[in-house]
Formats: sequence, C-alpha cells, structure tokens
Amino acid sequence: MSVVEQNARAHILTDDDIQRQDEGAVPVVLRYDPGADPRSVRVGLPGTRECTVPRSLLEEGLRVPAGTGQVRVWPCGRVQTVVEFHSPRGVSVVQFETRALLRFLRRTYAAATPVVHR
Repeated sequence: MSVVEQNARAHILTDDDIQRQDEGAVPVVLRYDPGADPRSVRVGLPGTRECTVPRSLLEEGLRVPAGTGQVRVWPCGRVQTVVEFHSPRGVSVVQFETRALLRFLRRTYAAATPVVHR
C-alpha cells in the first residue's frame, strides 16, 4: 500500500486568523497513509497545521451534511464542499472544489486495495 498525496487549493476562514478570508484560494495538502491510519486522511493547512478527517466522513459529506463534534463536512452547491474543523484554538472552515476531493478519494481507495497476483 502506498501513500497518496495531492495538492489542492482551498478557501480558508479561521477564528484565529480572520485575514484569510481576503487571501483567496491557498495551497492545501491532502494525504492518505494506509500504513499509518487506513481510516483517515490528513489535511495540511498553511502554517504547518494538520487536521485529521475520517475518510468515510469526507466521502459522506460530499453528498449530505455529515459529522458532529470536531469535524463536519457538507456539500456547498454542486461544485464546492466545506470541511469545518473545531479545536480549542477555534474554528477553521475550508472550502474545496468537490472534484479535487473526489479525485483524491478515488486515489486513496485504489491505494488501499491490495493487488492480487495470480
């Protein structure tokens, strides 16, 4: 099983850094390491901050609002998906293009599927 990493662009708004709302799209790194945690993906936000999202929650949130507590995901129209992270530092709202998340998730499932040699 191999690590899947994908660069994406996202709009970010946080409680602790309100200026982000005017910066436009920023680079974000999506990472899936099935050897370390096969059920989760990592979202690397600017400033070396990483958040963990259950892969199944991310997939469900592409279609319908999902999650409670620290991570929530929901579709925002037909082309955007919002991921909301709650922490003691505050709330970060990250808006992705849905296509980028779908492409990343497909790659994670392909990486997690063992290859059978006959």
